[in-house]
Amino acid sequence: MSDLKEVKKGGISVETNHIFPIIKKWLYSEKDIFLREIVSNAADAVTKRKRLVSLGNAEEPTEPYRIDVTVDREAGTLTVSDNGIGMSAEELEKYLCSIALSGALDFIQKYENENDASSSGIIGHFGLGFYSAFMVSDRVKVESRSFDGSPAVQWDCNDAGEYELSAGDREGCGTDVIMYIAENEKEYLDINKIRTILNRYCAFMPVEIYLSDGSEEKNDNSDNDEKGKEAEPINDTTPLWLKNPSECTEEEYKDFYHKVFSDLHDPLFWIHLNVDYPLNFKGILYFPRIANEYESIEGQVKLYYNQVFVSDNIKEILPDYLLMLKGVLDCPELPLNVSRSYLQTNSYVRKLSAHIVKKVADKLNSMLSTDREEYQRVFEDIRTFIEYACLRDRKFYDKVKDSVMLHITDGSYMTVNEYLEAAKETNENKIYYTTDRALQSQYISMLEGEGIKVALMEHMIDTQYAAMCEELSDNGVKYLRVDAELADALKGDGEASENEKLRELFKKVSGNNELTVSFCPLKDEKVPALLSIPEESRRMEEMMRLYRIKTSGDGGESLMPTAMTLTLNTNAALTEKLSYLCDTDEKKAEKIASYVYKLSLLSQKKLSPEEMNAFMAESFELLGSL
Repeated sequence: MSDLKEVKKGGISVETNHIFPIIKKWLYSEKDIFLREIVSNAADAVTKRKRLVSLGNAEEPTEPYRIDVTVDREAGTLTVSDNGIGMSAEELEKYLCSIALSGALDFIQKYENENDASSSGIIGHFGLGFYSAFMVSDRVKVESRSFDGSPAVQWDCNDAGEYELSAGDREGCGTDVIMYIAENEKEYLDINKIRTILNRYCAFMPVEIYLSDGSEEKNDNSDNDEKGKEAEPINDTTPLWLKNPSECTEEEYKDFYHKVFSDLHDPLFWIHLNVDYPLNFKGILYFPRIANEYESIEGQVKLYYNQVFVSDNIKEILPDYLLMLKGVLDCPELPLNVSRSYLQTNSYVRKLSAHIVKKVADKLNSMLSTDREEYQRVFEDIRTFIEYACLRDRKFYDKVKDSVMLHITDGSYMTVNEYLEAAKETNENKIYYTTDRALQSQYISMLEGEGIKVALMEHMIDTQYAAMCEELSDNGVKYLRVDAELADALKGDGEASENEKLRELFKKVSGNNELTVSFCPLKDEKVPALLSIPEESRRMEEMMRLYRIKTSGDGGESLMPTAMTLTLNTNAALTEKLSYLCDTDEKKAEKIASYVYKLSLLSQKKLSPEEMNAFMAESFELLGSL
């Protein structure tokens, strides 16, 4: 038992010689992030000074606000300079000599509403970012002068955490962070690498950033002070997503897309997000154009925090059915150093995702109502995505179901409601579709001849979507493939006479005892027979084939369901001739019946090699008998 008589309290102490090796190796998973952190601190310093100027607590600088990043290969240094708020000796000691003590939090508590820190524009909140400089440096020197007129101060620290604090000689207000790059990290003295890092992480920071080569400046003997410096900032301080959508042109949206995603194709359309309640975020999401079916459809959403790049492709923010989108999201309510596990469990992210889904649905509905011509132009490119989203998310389906269009074989587009309204007199609440307009052309032409529109559904997901729509329909709408049943509009007048001999003849030549043979007078007297397969039977076969693909990787040949109906047209002269031959020349009747059956089968599927050989032989024999 312990002999302590009183409760003892204290705080955990950490020795710098223990914590610095951890910082150097593990502070960030990507070492390049150190530059983002140091530049972000500089941007914060400028933001703080701007705020104090607006409050009348500080003077406006004589030079424009800016951040300079200077690479000096000869000196072995990488320097980040700003003309922001600066630090006094007391502040420098307070914030740099205590790991994880954040100057940003102190500033927010003093000058801003700490409950609304995300709106302040200040980037860093945790105080660890500065120490990322030691990930690539064996020594870091900070020279600073505060806005309050305090003398300049200098802080010099090695990678063991040993520092010296002394008077400095910086003249203007602001801070220089001079990183002495370690011997094994010399790649960070390559100006092209630094430019790449800045372009990745700082391309849209709110303060202009200039990159220069300090070695060239020192070696230049001319009077040109701009030698080695780039005349233009490397960043865009007012990215498009910060602007009001009404102020942005179509060309600006496209140019921004090309610049950020290096995509030569124009996007199909975009959604500009500018939300401040109940969530706070901005961004632009693009529907990309897919050049061909073999092109990757994986999109890319870049996450920013107050214009600072956080991550390249955060899948957790979008549901899987919208992952083809490309875009940028600026979310100041997310932490700068967000982790994937955080995104997977955070309630804000779930709300953000739901809000984006709603905005996508609203955009689709809006395009249909306000710019139908443009909506129809892009619909085929986005159709698969919309149908997949509807299959995955019932709420999304409920939002957009009236905006999903049917592509008609004549090239036009109609919504489901428009189709049903136009077909009130003929379709009886049925939507006819084709999965192969060449294979099923006879059925299509017969239906179109009676004024019935036929929708194109040539991909497996189209029919899956149709099945779901049918299941969820409030008014009993049926989706039928053109060969699923004999439409009433195709039937002629009069009663059909049954012929048992013909029924048995076709069952025999088909080799399918389960075949149903029916008789019906059709309006088109040239068509002797039509083969139909009930919608439910074919859907079941398609489901089984899909299951085989998922489990074995090979669905095999599409099987013909046994539940088939062959309708013989009693108005066709060939049917009447076959009836006569059944009594007079049974062999000839059998050959003709076999040929008619295979012709009807051709509209349903590709013939097997055996069926094709038999069909070709019968064709040649019939031609020879003419």
